[in-house]
Amino acid sequence: MRRLGYAIAFVGLLLVVGCAAGPNGLANVANAEGEVAGFWLGLWHGAISPITFIISLFKDTVHFYEVHNSGALYNLGFVLGAGSLGGGSGAAASRK
Repeated sequence: MRRLGYAIAFVGLLLVVGCAAGPNGLANVANAEGEVAGFWLGLWHGAISPITFIISLFKDTVHFYEVHNSGALYNLGFVLGAGSLGGGSGAAASRK
């Protein structure tokens, strides 16, 4: 029984590691218009992410995430924007 638990834990670890994000080679590199997305654009992209995701399923020209970004600040804005839609996890926890 203990071996089964270890096997399940090992497979779970492999799944988590396999889903880990890799480096973004285009971070801090300007796009064709010479722009790099920063915090405020990340905040906006996070806020509209549910709609963008649905559209991106049907159109190849719409992307969910801007790869030409400023790195950590864009990521922070994206997460804050995405979390602001539902009020973050605190609002969900308070409803229970």
